[in-house]
This record gives sequence, structure tokens and C-alpha cells, in this order.
Amino acid sequence: MTSGTAAAVVLAAGHGKRLRSEQPKVLHRVGGKPLVSWVVRAAREAGCAPICVVAGSDADEIRLVLESEGAGDIVWVEQPEQRGTGHALSMAREFLRSEGLALVLSGDAPLVRPETLRALLDAAGAGWGSVAVADDDTLVLRTVNAGHYALPVPEIFDWLEKVDAGSAGGEFHLTDAVSAAAREQPVAAVRVEDASEVLGVNSRAELAAVQRVFYRRGVDALLAAGVTVLDPESVWIDAGVTVGADSILHPNVTLLGAASLGSGCTVHAGAWIRDSVLADGVEVLPYSVLDGARVAADCTIGPFARLRPEAVLEDGAKVGNFVEVKKATLGPGVKASHLAYLGDASVGAGANIGAGVITCNYDGKKKSRTVIGEGAFVGSDCILVAPVEVGAGAYTGAGSVITKDVPEESLAVGRARQKNIKRRPR
Repeated sequence: MTSGTAAAVVLAAGHGKRLRSEQPKVLHRVGGKPLVSWVVRAAREAGCAPICVVAGSDADEIRLVLESEGAGDIVWVEQPEQRGTGHALSMAREFLRSEGLALVLSGDAPLVRPETLRALLDAAGAGWGSVAVADDDTLVLRTVNAGHYALPVPEIFDWLEKVDAGSAGGEFHLTDAVSAAAREQPVAAVRVEDASEVLGVNSRAELAAVQRVFYRRGVDALLAAGVTVLDPESVWIDAGVTVGADSILHPNVTLLGAASLGSGCTVHAGAWIRDSVLADGVEVLPYSVLDGARVAADCTIGPFARLRPEAVLEDGAKVGNFVEVKKATLGPGVKASHLAYLGDASVGAGANIGAGVITCNYDGKKKSRTVIGEGAFVGSDCILVAPVEVGAGAYTGAGSVITKDVPEESLAVGRARQKNIKRRPR
């Protein structure tokens, strides 16, 4: 540690680390990120450097995930035996050689805020160390240890050596060392006003409870920023989501990942939006799915529409009920109102796509593109077999199978001539 800078030790190992799952406990996700990622992020934002993560037998898995998020400032320490939180901290002794403060955090408690961690460090600077505490209305003794500490190094290791593990099933608990020190040293208690900050995860039920807090935090932030949320308890919002002022979110809306909505958008009930960017004034009608899409201003989507990755809608385009768009660009004012599939396609401004239109983009070996020019009209129930181009202002007759390019301002009909056959008498 450098002078004036506190290190952070994140304890990501310990008993109960699996929630009846093949995945390490601290890699279960809330708010779109693993539990331990939030703890590391809070430590960084509190100004801690460097950061040490102590992990057990799942160290490689945890390291792989954190490094994929950018973990160049992390020192990795393995705890081969799971012998309690005190033992986990002692594994980091080599890392914490210098004198100073160490912020000790639990890798399964993702709700702690950087402001709380800074308060811990400030309080510890005035005494031997500090402990975060919170009120719990379910207990007779309402004030409980929150499990976050700012502790002096190397003194904490002297106290850890005095802890008797004989009565704890061979485990050394950090709480025992801190309690022993508190009987002889001034240890500050830093009260956490929002008890949800110290929630840890040791079961699927607790994971769900923490998830609810994350989502409610996201909703509260949007409300404060001028967004109308009609039913805050039913809306799920990941931490990375942004929504512009004067937008309206109806009940049961889900916004995930890097979703970004502009100002004045309206998202109706049941819409699911992930990693998509919506400009100002977009309306998403009920039960539509947007995943990796880009939507320009004043577009209308749905109901029951699906925009898949690399779907692009330009200004004022409309995608209606049961229309699916994948890796396709719909120009300004394009209308695809009913029951269509537009994949690997480019549709020019003002074109109209009839009900039941399909771009056949895959021949079993490769995918090819369909190009539809400006102002073209593709009749209902047409099949466009790519690669194919429909020129600007061209028409295709309803029910046609289009296998050749259609020149501009032309009408293409690709269907069998109707033949009426009189029924035989019975």
C-alpha cells in the first residue's frame, strides 16, 4: 500500500459459496453483473488501490470473469482451505506488507455503496479501526455487524493469531479478532442508514431479495431524473440502463444491459429491451422484444414485434405486430406493419412491406442480402429469395416468389396463373 491510500481485500471464498449450483456463489448475477463485480467496483470508487481478491477452489473461474471486465488493478490470492473469514484475510498478509488501512469486504454483499466505504475509512483513521453496522428490526438486539471493516495493517494479523479456532470447527473468524481488539482498542461503529446495503447472499431467496433492491434503486434513480414509472415494483432495470426525461415506462417493463432510451419515449406493458439504443420519441407497444437494436427518433415498434441484433430503424419507421427484424436496416418512414420477417436486408426510405413478407436469406450454406429500394411496395405474402433487389418505386404482386431483380418503377408478379377447375359431380 502507498501512504494515504487504503487497500481493499475482497473475500470471495468461504463456506456456502454455492447456491446449489455449479457456479461459484459470487459469480451469480444481480443487476446484470456478478456479485463480486459490484463489490470490486465499490472499492474502486471509494478510492482503494490496489485491490486483493481472496478466492478458494473456484479462483480460476472468478479470475476469468473479473478479468473479462477489466481487472488490471487486482491482486489474486488463493485460499486452498476454507477455514473462515479470518483465515481468508490472513492469506492476504503477503499482499498487505505495508502499514496503513485495509478495507475488508465480503464478495457476496454487492449492495454496499462507495460512500459507506469512504465513511468507514474516515472513521478508522480516528481510531484503531471501524466496523459497519446496521439496524435489523427482526432481532431483539437491533444493531448488527454488517461485515465490512476498515482495519489497521499489520496489527490486525496480530489479533488474528490470537483467535482460538478450537470452538469454531477449525475456522478462524474475523469477527472474533475484531471483537477481541475492541475490548482493548477504540473501534468505531459506522452506522449504515440503509440496511439493504449490507445484505449478503447465502441462498436463492437472498439472491432474489438483493436483485429486487438493485432494480428498485434503478427505478428510484429514473424517477428522480424525470422519468414516469407507472408501477415501480414491476419494472426491472439493470444498473447500466439510461432513460431520458419525460419518458413513460408502463408496468412489467424490463430494461437490461446497456439499454439506452432517449427523451419522451413510451414503453408499454411487457416490453423486454436489452443492449438497444432508442432515440427520442420512440414508442414500444406491448410485449415487444428488442435485443441489440438501434432505433432512431419517432419510430413505433409492436405490439409483439421482435428486433434482433443489428436491427436498425431510421427516423419514423414502423414495425408492427409479429414482425421480426434481424441484421436489417429499415430506412426513414418504412412501414412493415404485419407478420413479416426481414433478415439480412436493406429497405429504402418510404417503402411499404406487406403482411406475410419473408426475405429468404439462407440457402443452406450461406446468407445473402435483400435490397428494397426507396418507395417500393412489396405485396402481401411475398417471398424474396436472396440475393435479390427490388428497385426504387417498384411493386411486387401479392403472393409472388421473387427470385430475380425487379427494375425501378416496375411491377413483378411471380406466381402461377390461376386456374379454376369445375368439381366433378359426387
